[in-house]
Amino acid sequence: MSKARHSLTRTGLVHLALIGYAVISIFPVFLTLINSMKDRNAIFRNPMQVPTFETFDLVGYTTVLGQGDFATYFQNSFIVTVVSIALVLLFGAMAAFALSEYRFRGNMLMGLYLAIGIMIPIRLGTVAILQGMVATGLVNTLTALVLVYTAQGIPLAVFILSEFMRTVSDDLKNAGRIDGLSEYSIFFRLVLPLVRPAMATVAVFTMIPIWNDLWFPLILAPSEATKTVTLGSQIFIGQFVTNWNAVLAALSLAILPVLVLYFIFSRQLIRGITSGAVK
Repeated sequence: MSKARHSLTRTGLVHLALIGYAVISIFPVFLTLINSMKDRNAIFRNPMQVPTFETFDLVGYTTVLGQGDFATYFQNSFIVTVVSIALVLLFGAMAAFALSEYRFRGNMLMGLYLAIGIMIPIRLGTVAILQGMVATGLVNTLTALVLVYTAQGIPLAVFILSEFMRTVSDDLKNAGRIDGLSEYSIFFRLVLPLVRPAMATVAVFTMIPIWNDLWFPLILAPSEATKTVTLGSQIFIGQFVTNWNAVLAALSLAILPVLVLYFIFSRQLIRGITSGAVK
């Protein structure tokens, strides 16, 4: 009886902590959304109040869609994010398969080298990265952002996917080899379908920092033609006057792709996280 009561208390505390964390995480998003649909006076007078008939105003959205080239910013962010995620998943999965499947001299050293990439922020190499992009003529191109984000995401992808790929049955892979499948066929046809939850987890964890990043777009691609959503939102922030309606509207529009991606891959994401927890 005491064990059951202790377990119930512990479960209640865990759920209470999770609910508190969820409220803390969702509150800024909620505050941004409701204030993006109010007039300027209502934003400063009562920012916690939801829009009413008197305070409802979409001037921020009309400003964003009218003054700023938001469609181009959104397109640039979409291209950079999708291409970067595709490259991270492809190269990260291939590297994870090699490290988990084959035993060779330097296997552990290579895994440790990639793990260091998780611990050391890529921003520490900003000067060297900028010099390299200038030397290769990639400044103010989306390619520069794709290369940086791919290098940034591969270490985490290898770390997560290698653990999942070690759980794939060796008998299944050996059966494929007996049937005449090449290593590439085994990788693409047998292994990848079994690690889809982990792939979805990596995709979400890779997308969020890429989509929200301001540092590298500001340094590597600040031109009007290559601005991303986050950098493009800065045009409404001035030294003396800030158009908060437009800023909040731009941020609200920038949140939508992340929410859509989560709802699409939420089942795979939760499955991947819980599977990793069980391991």
